[in-house]
Amino acid sequence: MDLRTFTIGCFGGGTGLPSLLGGLKTNPWLNVNAVVTMFDSGGSSGVLRDELGVLPPGDVLKCALALARNEREARRVLLARLPTLEHQRLGGHTGGNLLLSMMQQYSGDFLAAVDGLRGLLGCRGRVWPVSIEQASVCAEYRDGRRTRGEVEVDAGHKAGHDVTRLWLEPEVHILPAAAEAIAGFDAAVIGPGSFYTSLMPIFLVKGAAEALREVKGPIVLVTNLLTEGRGMTDFTAATAVRVLGDTIGRPVDVVLVNTARPSPATLARYAEEHKAPLERGQVPSTCEVVSGDFWSGEIARHDRRRLAQAVWAILARRLL
Repeated sequence: MDLRTFTIGCFGGGTGLPSLLGGLKTNPWLNVNAVVTMFDSGGSSGVLRDELGVLPPGDVLKCALALARNEREARRVLLARLPTLEHQRLGGHTGGNLLLSMMQQYSGDFLAAVDGLRGLLGCRGRVWPVSIEQASVCAEYRDGRRTRGEVEVDAGHKAGHDVTRLWLEPEVHILPAAAEAIAGFDAAVIGPGSFYTSLMPIFLVKGAAEALREVKGPIVLVTNLLTEGRGMTDFTAATAVRVLGDTIGRPVDVVLVNTARPSPATLARYAEEHKAPLERGQVPSTCEVVSGDFWSGEIARHDRRRLAQAVWAILARRLL
């Protein structure tokens, strides 16, 4: 066995991807990098995008914090929100979002701002925005209605509308440096994260799917613990495998599925939000299924340590 360091790319956004990055970064045999969605329209990121004309910083910030040398302290400082009563215009924004936005405005270059933040935090890997062009996620539902914006798309399928088509408006192109990095990855890990607003938009960027098809090793999909509303009642891990494979033009090699269930009280609480454990479904025979207990506590979060070790087991078996 020839032990060597592998360079991997983790794709996504939201709260799921940082958990995976934080678990993998301590593995001495992995050089962990993130490729992050850039189409957030909600919360602090959405307000900064609209008011300052900057790219939404939130997902990039969370991934950089996950890869930071002192993650706990960095998160405590940079994810704290300023009180609205004391700072009316800045209230509600995190210190990290404001810092990254300020660095972009002064440098005039979002990528330079991200690299500056990475140096400041002592990150162990790179964080690549998939594109530095502004766009919004748009969706069409089975009943013919359409919505525009990440928040609106999420609200649509949570309300019971089944997404049949997804696109970016206007059309944007992959950051050339990100495309070059992706093509050099030994493997790619996609997710966890909101399927239609954190994962899929990355591969709707012109050139992103083409770059992913250049990855030499396996494409691994980490599915979510729960469905995401009434519009995803029939959505399964198999659905995610098929839709993602069709989008990137390459089959998903491995899908990682949670089989654990929390307490009945926790399930009942999520049922009130029309969310239920994501079932496996009929996964294509070309895709390996790796299942296990990844649920952590009473909140729907992957257990960081278990998830990281499962991903490493998959990569080690397929790459070594």
